[in-house]
Amino acid sequence: MRILHTMLRVGDLQRSIDFYTNVLGMKLLRTSDNPEYKYKLAFLGYGSNPDHAELELTYNYGTDSYDMGTAYGHIAISADDIYATCDTVRAAGGNITREPGPVKGGTTVIAFITDPDGYKVELIERKDNAAGAGLSS
Repeated sequence: MRILHTMLRVGDLQRSIDFYTNVLGMKLLRTSDNPEYKYKLAFLGYGSNPDHAELELTYNYGTDSYDMGTAYGHIAISADDIYATCDTVRAAGGNITREPGPVKGGTTVIAFITDPDGYKVELIERKDNAAGAGLSS
């Protein structure tokens, strides 16, 4: 297994990009805008997936601040076969809170589970789990 990215919701995307790049020395790796679903994403890090974990900043249109309790989004873990992985998680007593399927506005297949404390963990289907990395089914 490996961590792919951590997501934080931000009230001002450019201000956050500036902080992580200028203050912490990360690189802006890529951005995307999804007007239909009213959000923008920026991925930052010291290197790109799959070799390095990334930070995903999410700006939801019209939201300029969050309570600290809602600032945390999720961690992400890769899975070779997300459907089989969800079956394994379910069989082990895990709580699937979003069944596998494409992400809104995209084609990447994802699912979400919730840990015992209520934190979200995103499973992302990726075929690059060589050498035992990622969840196995």
